[in-house]
Parts: sequence; C-alpha cells; structure tokens
Amino acid sequence: MSDIFFIELGMSEPKYNLNIHSLSHGAMTGKMLERIEQICMDEKPDWVLLYGDTNSTLAGALAASKLHIPIAHVEAGLRSNNLSMPEEVNRIVTDRLSTLLLCPTEQAEKNLVDEGYPLPCTGNRMQRITNVGDIMFDAVKKFSVKSLNETAQEVLSKVDGSYALATIHRPSNTDDIDNLKQIFEAFDEISKNTKIVFPIHPRTRKKVADFGLSLDNESLIMIDPVSYVTLQQLISKSKFVMTDSGGLQKEAYFHKKKCITLREETEWSETVSSGWNTITGANFNKIIDAVNIIDLVPEDYVDYYGSGRTGLDIISELKLNA
Repeated sequence: MSDIFFIELGMSEPKYNLNIHSLSHGAMTGKMLERIEQICMDEKPDWVLLYGDTNSTLAGALAASKLHIPIAHVEAGLRSNNLSMPEEVNRIVTDRLSTLLLCPTEQAEKNLVDEGYPLPCTGNRMQRITNVGDIMFDAVKKFSVKSLNETAQEVLSKVDGSYALATIHRPSNTDDIDNLKQIFEAFDEISKNTKIVFPIHPRTRKKVADFGLSLDNESLIMIDPVSYVTLQQLISKSKFVMTDSGGLQKEAYFHKKKCITLREETEWSETVSSGWNTITGANFNKIIDAVNIIDLVPEDYVDYYGSGRTGLDIISELKLNA
C-alpha cells in the first residue's frame, strides 16, 4: 500500500526502496541491516533519522551505531512495558543507541528520565532529550480536509447515520481464535445499535477464513484497507473508534473521538488518564461495558502532542546538535 501514500500525500519517491517484507522478524531485520549499512557507507549522512518502533527502525539503529553515525529517534521514550511486543524491544534498543531522543509527549520524556537517560553515547557526547511533540499530529492537521473524498463518501452512504470505526491487525488478536471470536462477538452485539465500519486487514481476513469464523452481519460493514486521508475522514465522522493500533488511538484523540483499545496496554497513557481511551483487551464483557458508558466518561482535552509544528522543531534540533 505504500504507493498510495506517496501519491496522496504529495511526497517525492524515495531514492532507495529496500522492498523487504513478508519475512520473519529476524530475517527481515537482518536483510534491512545489510542494505541500510551499505547505503550509509555510500551516502555518509550527518544523521540517521529513525521513526517509531518498526523492524526497519531497529535495523537503522544497529547499522548507524556500528558506523558511528549519530542517530535521532523520533517517538523516543514510548513504553508499553510489554516485552512480548516486538515494537517494545525495537524502541528500547533504538533509544539506547540514539544521540538525540525526540519525545512526542511529556510522559515519554519522563519515561526516559526514570530509566536513567540521558546516557553517554558516541565518544564523550551525552544524549539529548527534547520534547518536540508528535509528528503524526502535524500530518493530521495538514491532511484532514473538510470535503470528503469519493471513497469516504461511498462508505458513509452505507451507514446512513452514526457508526463506529474498527480495525484489528495485531497477532495477539488475529492469531488467537479465542481473542478474535470475543472481538467479533462484541462487534455483533454493538452492531445491534450502532453500525460498524471495519476496514479489514489482509492478515485478519485470512485468519477469519482459517478459523472458519462467520462475519455475516449487515451492520458490520467490511471494506478493503483505505488510504491515509480516507481513514482520517472516517475517524472524523465516526461516533467512536475500536482498535488495536497504536497510531489510531492517537488519531482518534486528535479528532476528539473516544477510543476503545482492544489490547491489554497502551503507549499513550495520557489518552487513558484523560478519559478519551479505554483499555479492554479482547474481552467481550469489557468491550461491551466500555461502549455502554462511552458517552458518560468525563473528557479533558489537552494538547498533549504539541502544536502541530513538530517537523520544524525536529529540523531545528538536528541543526542545533550537528
């Protein structure tokens, strides 16, 4: 799906596309490490700028650190405190190897300080921690337009009123038949009163077929995965969001929509403490209870994620610390 992002968001084509995917974590990270190392040796960058907590983030951190190239980590300091998540391992290792720790929130900054950061890094240099806000907030502000695109209009024509937006993709849910069954049973119950728009991830669709689960429910409107702009438009028009995605929890908050998180933890604890996000896991009863009280939960909207100029602040930090 990456092509649609370059087209829709008006981004230049990348100079390098590693085209590495659909492999195990170890195989994918190893191949990325080899290719990124060669690119770094060829390009000799002043910084390696890494985002988030993916396998490519970890591979970039390892390659740059071996070549003694300073690393700037965007989204530094996030913690779910669940080491069974590959993302948690990736972000912890990347933070340790980074020179510039670019935190998205005050809580992320506090997490690092509580762990003993800043620490010595390359040579005699100390790491620098700075809260620059969340780059995803920049994107939502820039690309959330009021006029609906054709795909969003088509989806909204099927719901004829209020709806919940749902996504599921994490292996802890899709690969566990009990978890997946409880989630869909909850969706069936919720859809008696509220229609659900469900962009279904390809691996989720495959697992549904493998497990022989039935999704025959006219109020559960399954659609193919949608583009970034379409997703933002669907969030903005929804009544609430149900997801196991980290990013979508934040995007719901940016759009001032309540979220029910189908995981046992979240990196975005401020959305929970402020009342906008409820953690239920894949538990039928907890999901239903959360939906039943979703309009009653107090909400305190705070600009936790910056002013929407994170990109500019990151550039300033890179220049300042060159």
